[in-house]
Amino acid sequence: QVQLVESGGGLVQAGGSLRLSCAASGRSFSTYHMGWFRQAPGKEREFVTTINKSGSSTYYADSVKGRFTISRDNAKNTVALQMNSLKPEDTAVYYCAAATTVWLPRTENNYVYWGQGTQVTVSS
Repeated sequence: QVQLVESGGGLVQAGGSLRLSCAASGRSFSTYHMGWFRQAPGKEREFVTTINKSGSSTYYADSVKGRFTISRDNAKNTVALQMNSLKPEDTAVYYCAAATTVWLPRTENNYVYWGQGTQVTVSS
């Protein structure tokens, strides 16, 4: 069992930056691929990025490539999402999730544990 708690969301102007963090409790954090998803109002939840168990491989949705960076610290059981050059269309609730499937987990059904989400609002 893994419990995930996100933090770091907030209100930022377009062009600004935010750093989200996800703290995992429980054992074996390093056995999970970790991912970030987001859900904007009135839209389905969508994949943002994922990082493999060791942190050596990452993958990004085209919409955030070059602006967002995912990282993890297995010693601290944390995964982070650095978001730069934010746009109003990045406004959403951001979720951290843990996957046990083979690499590369890009869909929701690959993930077995989810956080409660943190709101990110980007004003124009």
